[in-house]
Amino acid sequence: MDFSSDFTMTIDGEAVAGDATLEVVNPAQGAAFATAPDCSRAQLDSAVAAAKTAFPAWAATPEADRRALVHALGQAILDNVEGLTQLLTREQGKPLFEAKIEIVSMGKLLQAQSTIEIPVHVAEDNAHRIVETRHVPLGVVGAISPWNFPLLLSAFKIGPALVTGNTMVLKPSPFTPLSTLKIGEIARSILPPGVLNVVSGGDDLGPWLTGHPGIDKISFTGSTQTGKRVLANAAADLKRVTLELGGNDAAIVLPDVDVAAVADKLFWSAFGNNGQICIATKRLYIHESIYEPLKTAIVAYAARMKVGDGAEQGTRLGPINNRPQYDRVKSLIQDARENGYNFLLGGEVQNTESAGYFMPITLIDNPPDDSRIVQEEQFGPVLPLMSYSTIDEVVARANDCAFGLAGSVWSQDDDAAVEVARRLDTGTVFINHDQYLSPFAAFGGHKESGIGVEGGVEGLLEYTQTQTLVRKKQPA
Repeated sequence: MDFSSDFTMTIDGEAVAGDATLEVVNPAQGAAFATAPDCSRAQLDSAVAAAKTAFPAWAATPEADRRALVHALGQAILDNVEGLTQLLTREQGKPLFEAKIEIVSMGKLLQAQSTIEIPVHVAEDNAHRIVETRHVPLGVVGAISPWNFPLLLSAFKIGPALVTGNTMVLKPSPFTPLSTLKIGEIARSILPPGVLNVVSGGDDLGPWLTGHPGIDKISFTGSTQTGKRVLANAAADLKRVTLELGGNDAAIVLPDVDVAAVADKLFWSAFGNNGQICIATKRLYIHESIYEPLKTAIVAYAARMKVGDGAEQGTRLGPINNRPQYDRVKSLIQDARENGYNFLLGGEVQNTESAGYFMPITLIDNPPDDSRIVQEEQFGPVLPLMSYSTIDEVVARANDCAFGLAGSVWSQDDDAAVEVARRLDTGTVFINHDQYLSPFAAFGGHKESGIGVEGGVEGLLEYTQTQTLVRKKQPA
């Protein structure tokens, strides 16, 4: 398979060119290097129609056979890691080693999801009747994946949707469509036509998809602001929705940590994928007794990191993926500078976007809680460090946020860390850990961080509706 060109949509198992094209920019260069199909409304109608036509046969396919095909798709992705890695780095910007991790994770995630069983619940079984609830597919799923992890986050949708008997129309971000289009191409030789359709396009395509009358469910991963528009669009015909949205995750460091041992871990909890992770640490709260030494250790570690083209040897942090996000992160840094906050590192943004969307690692010292850099999700290589005095105080500050996706607690005393973790109003809390999502555990947000969950049995059931069968037993 050629991963450098010939990017086509997959509709009804066939390669389809767009009626128009959109440019795809290499964020390390700030210039277009390829074009992707720009799906027309008529082509989207064709994709939805293909999914709807394929649905009855796919839903009737034995569950074991559907599982086997999802597993085979995962293996096919693992068999194409090298080509996908190069392509993902070019369109997303992340270093090659991170791109490879994402693609391997996608393949293994699909394989893991193929092992999760669809439960049947027997509510009553007595001399008179048996009452059981089973979970049946919804129909056609419209899935929208983001630009930070275009492949891995697509897998969180593809696996459970297909295992449970749904068909899908998948739309990647216009900033990172190419690797997802290649996944569609790989799937053509594995899945029946129409089961997985992959379309790409510009700003109009998302609203067309979320409002399409042929779509039964929307699964969206992206910003809270966009998620609210998706929800409003889907409400017209009461589509089911799963929304995995933004986060402003707090990391709380207790006073007993080993400063030297934890500094690098805290850095990567915030700056993995250049900070472009929904569950990255966005606010770092450090106990006042260790604030100075830990701050110094994090700054020293950060200063050694190479920021550059993800395709270059030794690069640890790549560019911001796209110009709108670059401008947004730049505005947060400018706001912090205009308000006189103390910069521990970085903060000097060069006006050379045409040479790549590079942003220096930026650490800000004790900004006020009501500042933009604390209240807003950065989604870039900028982190506020703040001191606190008591557990009650830091828990209140961490929870004083519209988001509730994830958070973390760091301590040498696991019981003390768990006690703090249980007080955080977030869907996931990591203990001396960060950014691990199990295929077998539910992941979802509280408050404005989302609706529904992904992962585990709970995530599988997001793609189903219940049907209760009540059977009267015949007298002996």
